[in-house]
Amino acid sequence: MPGRTWKLCLLLLLGLGLGSQEALPPPCESEIYCHGELLHQVQMAKLYQDDKQFVDMPLSIAPEQVLQTFTELSRDHNHSIPREQLQAFVQEHFQAKGQELQPWTPADWKDSPQFLQKISDAKLRVWAGQLHQLWKKLGKKMKPEVLSHPERFSLIYSEHPFIVPGGRFVEFYYWDSYWVMEGLLLSEMAETVKGMLQNFLDLVKTYGHVPNGGRVYYLQRSQPPLLTLMMDCYLTHTNDTTFLQENIETLALELDFWTKNRTVSVSLEGKNYLLNRYYVPYGGPRPESYSKDAELADTLPEGDREALWAELKAGAESGWDFSSRWLIGGPNPNSLSGIRTSKLVPVDLNAFLCQAEELMSKFYSRLGNDSQATKYRTLRAQRLAALNAVLWDEETGAWFDYDLENKKKNQEFYPSNLTPLWAGCFSDPGVADKALKYLEDSRILTYQYGIPTSLQKTGQQWDSPNAWAPLQDLVIRGLAKAPLPRAQEVAFQLAQNWIRTNFDVYSQKSAMYEKYDISNGGQPGGGGEYEVQEGFGWTNGVVLMLLDRYGDRLTSGAQLAFLEPHCLAATLLPSLLFSLLSR
Repeated sequence: MPGRTWKLCLLLLLGLGLGSQEALPPPCESEIYCHGELLHQVQMAKLYQDDKQFVDMPLSIAPEQVLQTFTELSRDHNHSIPREQLQAFVQEHFQAKGQELQPWTPADWKDSPQFLQKISDAKLRVWAGQLHQLWKKLGKKMKPEVLSHPERFSLIYSEHPFIVPGGRFVEFYYWDSYWVMEGLLLSEMAETVKGMLQNFLDLVKTYGHVPNGGRVYYLQRSQPPLLTLMMDCYLTHTNDTTFLQENIETLALELDFWTKNRTVSVSLEGKNYLLNRYYVPYGGPRPESYSKDAELADTLPEGDREALWAELKAGAESGWDFSSRWLIGGPNPNSLSGIRTSKLVPVDLNAFLCQAEELMSKFYSRLGNDSQATKYRTLRAQRLAALNAVLWDEETGAWFDYDLENKKKNQEFYPSNLTPLWAGCFSDPGVADKALKYLEDSRILTYQYGIPTSLQKTGQQWDSPNAWAPLQDLVIRGLAKAPLPRAQEVAFQLAQNWIRTNFDVYSQKSAMYEKYDISNGGQPGGGGEYEVQEGFGWTNGVVLMLLDRYGDRLTSGAQLAFLEPHCLAATLLPSLLFSLLSR
């Protein structure tokens, strides 16, 4: 497809916005799973409650035969096949979803990992043991047919078994896997982590980046770039320098993808700063949410539809699909049709890349390559200067996404605003104190059941009243790493709140969820494009991390209201008394 390729390259080189006249390439070449009449007719007929179900179904025969039969059937019905016949066609030519995967019990799973002994509360210790058991339930391995007949599957082949999030998400996902791996390493499952890392590294070697997830329809978008951080977690637990040596160039290749394809220049006070954004210049509805995207596009003039679909894909690349973060500042901030993800420079993305650049510098130093170590040290210093100049707000004491069109910061609250604290990407030693004041001023510390994803109620899943495990980690670990006792104590209180919410819901439902509604006590979350999912990989990982860090103090008892900011000093008294009495 050379015509499409040069057009896309030109678009990227010129850094152009997504113009209304641009005909963008599809998310992948498959005329069954990514674009074309078959996909359109099946998805718009809504044969399944969830559009993802169809694009996850393997083919029974070769795709050419399926397409030929479909073309004839469609022609016979004037390109509008009746629902019953369409259903019969799908049943005859496709297999049920999930057939290409088989359950897998990790070989390195063992009964009693050491971190369980750190947990003082008996109920929490039992619960942690049950979460440790869930890794076996979430383990998947690909059948050999995915390798021998890749054209019959939307699944991208991976050699090594892996842990999935759970629910409708039966394949691996990029950024989810970071918190999954953190949990697996506490469960002493380093071989499983190494296999998952190898899968991601293989994808970078093949495609130049890690796709959003393990399906062909995700190929042209990534997710928050945490591969280098995953390697660091693995090395911390194993000291496997040989594995690092073998794969350091692949880690560099992934960061190059973000530099070449997702960089944007911001001019402020006569200076230019290079930062990164989410940007997916590919057209058509997302195959896994096809009917929703098509119907949303019908509310816009025809010339604006490709741009909408590209912005929706960029929103999916962010991991925050979807949120007021990507709607604010546009002409229609209350509707998903006004999404403008690529027009914003996100705090979290740039903090993740800043940390990755720091780690790459350390990795190269460790391997004795001083020139490459210097290169990444310089890149980090440049990014740090850009974060300070463009995203940091001294008056508020936090970082904010920068709106490229309106040339101003989005000063709404999101936990991602404090990601540089988590990533260690700041130079001001007083930043933790300022971040704490920001949380107090935003009244975030009055929430008893978790840190809200935003203070906006849009009906999108990455907004109020939902709370998500990775966002709790960003704030909690950011504060916990600070040298201030007050920040550390607030981190503990936030951890206690989140643990109680997760534990209480588990006690009622015997399940872990991808997100929680914190508006009226802890409940499974809602909103967005699909029902709340059980499992759940990253939720389990974050709980295990908090139990490992604070296991000697966390309790499963009755929920306590979080103290008002002016009473925060009182939160220190019990721990200070405890430490004095323990001497």
